[in-house]
Amino acid sequence: MAEYRDYGPAAPHGPDMTATHDPLHEMTPNEKQIFDYLLKPDDSYNQNGIYWGDMSWPEQIKFASKNDAQETKREASSVWSMFKEDPLSPFSYYFKNMVIPGAGLGLEGYVLFSIGNLKPLFQAEGSFAKCWKKPYSACNPAWIAAVEYMEISGIIVGQVLVGILGDWLGRRWGLIQDASIMFIGLLMLTAAWGVTLNGWIICYVWSLFFYGIGVGGEYPMTATSGMENAVGSGKISTKEDRLHRGRKVTSAFLMQGWGQFFNQVILIVLLLIFHHGSGNPPYSHVAVQWTYRISFAIPAVGTLWLVYYRTFKMKSASKQLAAAKRKSKVTGYDTDSLKLTFTYFGPRMIATAGAWFANDVFFYGNKLFQSEFINVILPDNDSIMPGWLYNLINVGVSLVGYYLASFLIDNKLYGRKRMQMVGFFMDFILFVIPAFNFEPYKSLEHIKEFQTMYFLSSFFNQFGPNAVTFLVAAEVYPTPIRATAHGVSAAAGKLGALLASVLYNYIDTQMKFYVVPWFGLMGMLVTILFLPDTTGLDLKEQERRWQFIRAGRESDYHGVAVHPKHLSWWERWRGVGKYYDAEADYKQKIEEMRADWEA
Repeated sequence: MAEYRDYGPAAPHGPDMTATHDPLHEMTPNEKQIFDYLLKPDDSYNQNGIYWGDMSWPEQIKFASKNDAQETKREASSVWSMFKEDPLSPFSYYFKNMVIPGAGLGLEGYVLFSIGNLKPLFQAEGSFAKCWKKPYSACNPAWIAAVEYMEISGIIVGQVLVGILGDWLGRRWGLIQDASIMFIGLLMLTAAWGVTLNGWIICYVWSLFFYGIGVGGEYPMTATSGMENAVGSGKISTKEDRLHRGRKVTSAFLMQGWGQFFNQVILIVLLLIFHHGSGNPPYSHVAVQWTYRISFAIPAVGTLWLVYYRTFKMKSASKQLAAAKRKSKVTGYDTDSLKLTFTYFGPRMIATAGAWFANDVFFYGNKLFQSEFINVILPDNDSIMPGWLYNLINVGVSLVGYYLASFLIDNKLYGRKRMQMVGFFMDFILFVIPAFNFEPYKSLEHIKEFQTMYFLSSFFNQFGPNAVTFLVAAEVYPTPIRATAHGVSAAAGKLGALLASVLYNYIDTQMKFYVVPWFGLMGMLVTILFLPDTTGLDLKEQERRWQFIRAGRESDYHGVAVHPKHLSWWERWRGVGKYYDAEADYKQKIEEMRADWEA
């Protein structure tokens, strides 16, 4: 009879009893349409089912431009609809999805930026100056130097320790622990005291070290939880993940910039309040004490709220990690995944850790410009206000870089890898030019150009390696050891900061300009060679590939996670991309979905 069909062993909704049939055999048009909708979404594939990475360069430009225009229109329409219903709802959405996930980084940005801002205030006031300025008559100079070293050391401890614990005990536990440590650390900083100034500085240093442990843990915990919440826990990825995963993570990260901004504003306001409306010296001991202590007390309130929020409102933060552990039948720390990660993704660690190391040398090097041009513009200045005001302008420029990075980091035509390479290269140029023309640029005649390079170096640092390193250090690794890998990469970055803070004590300013640019080239080189470009890559595909690797079947995976577009130069040279086969992968995914349905 015509209405009956003999499906035999290849029945589309039944198991393959022979394990030999083609899964596409006898597929109806309706079935194919459903599978294409699930497996070939229109933001990654064209109407012919071709992956965007397989298109020619002109076709990629056309495809990406069309998708970006459609998505921009959709988002604008969505914001407008929200606004019409409730004018404050777009701000509420931004606060919930960007501000709260990055609140920890905003608070730590505030406090760490405050350490550098308070130093010139301590050096400017009479009694504190005995401790903070040569010849250090009231304090041991080793403890003054330890302010930076111990702060960075605490951060490194937190990055590595909490990264491991976050993969072991879960993201939620790590987030709560970080906020709790930072809250206690802020209480210690606010109340730091001693019978002598030297006793006070010892208390201050150890408070910073303790606070730094919480700060260090924020890096892997915020990056991994933000990314995994963006991806979701379902079997099929969402358009939000594929198109805006990078934006979601970097939007949380840029709160660090807002923390720096508000710290500078609050310090200026506090000094004006306690110094009788003036920002000029001489500064009284009482004014400095109140300014310093209140500036630490304010974020303590916000951090206490963060402890509450993470404890009671983020109960599903570890959901993605728990799902990954269930698949691998692991309950504690996944040591097998750690070994496999170094086996298969070891060179990626060179990229994420090496680039972060180079970037932090630059980040500290940026401060070199400011002290030089202030001395030229205001040669007899003894007020801290000009430095604070230029800091405020610089943070504003940095925020522009943060936001532009957030908007373009998911753009298929620019994306992560290109953004990081361009940022490193521009920072190299902006440091190497004054390095070999130092005296002319220090002159009053050319000081405006010197200032311009200062602000541009800040912009390209944020619109480049500073934003990208934070994202990719989590993104290019599998879920079971993601926090560990991010923590180790971030710790390498802080080693760069430690190198800079030690090295700069032994060389003059011009020599610093000679040294710093080459770290830009180093960062660019490791990015080109070892960093894969995960722009536009479905993170579910990377996790799918990881399951094949975990099962010892790397060669059986044929999906887009091994597409040459998403591999580093090193991985391509090693032949990892040879397993990519779009047609075989499509058939394989259909079989996997049918097996899931049957199960």
